Amino acid sequence: MLLTHGASAAPLPTALTVGNFDGIHRGHQAMLQRLLAGARSRGLQACVLTFEPHPREFFAPRAAPTRLTSLREKVELLAAHGVERTHVQRFDRAFASLAPDAFVEQVLAKRLKARWLLIGEDFRFGAKRAGDVPLLKSLGSRCGYEVEILPAVAQAGVRVSSSAVRAALARGDLDAAESLLGRAYSISGRVVHGRKLGRELGYATANVQLKHNRPPLSGIYAVRVHGVGAGPRAGVASLGVRPTITASGRSVLEVHLFDFSADLYGAHMRVEFLHKIRDEEKYSDLDALKAQIGRDCDAARTYLLESRNV
Repeated sequence: MLLTHGASAAPLPTALTVGNFDGIHRGHQAMLQRLLAGARSRGLQACVLTFEPHPREFFAPRAAPTRLTSLREKVELLAAHGVERTHVQRFDRAFASLAPDAFVEQVLAKRLKARWLLIGEDFRFGAKRAGDVPLLKSLGSRCGYEVEILPAVAQAGVRVSSSAVRAALARGDLDAAESLLGRAYSISGRVVHGRKLGRELGYATANVQLKHNRPPLSGIYAVRVHGVGAGPRAGVASLGVRPTITASGRSVLEVHLFDFSADLYGAHMRVEFLHKIRDEEKYSDLDALKAQIGRDCDAARTYLLESRNV
């Protein structure tokens, strides 16, 4: 897949869709499937325009929703679904101030060479989100593109959305999240050095670097890990602020792999969250924490064995 940024011009005319695509859930997947079909039938390059940071992070960082995917994870998922080109537009003050017609003419038509646009029924664009679907269609004849609207995807009568995935993860309902995503929810990152406290307690952990400090879930989980050897490995993960250890309030993802002892520093791992064991708790001392870690490992092993997930 071709990845471009900013003012880079498209080398080929495109079939284009626009959005944040956080999580690449089933609704996004339906959009991508239709994009690929539309691109093939018209001889166009299938292209996604997305933004970094998320516009709501730019305007109100403290009130913005938690991210389901980092930029790297999003780009990898788009490529896995067959997108030929992803264009990442830096969302800054200058871009946010573009009038709707300027956004269409400068970005969609000129920069990305859009000939066919696939959008959702609630699509808005331009400064203060003043542009709407009727305006987009009216500009099409002048700018050389046609527009198709894709209805929202519903599941069990509920619209599939990034917000619905976040809500499921926040309440620990990983089955609901997986149903909305079409896959187990995962977090990817590089293994970095931590305090090595887990090793001292007898449960060595891989400290997976988080790109954002507000993950959409927290607690202790049975997990399946990719990126360590040829196949997936079973383990238990703690995702949270570690109240027994520190008062920093910073989220940390620590993964203990079962029956594994090699050095993982620098490795890039993908951690799939399969089952929530419990919420994060604060313990009176390290001995109490160590005893609980042992119980968590037993619970994770039992779940993974019974569910045959690894």
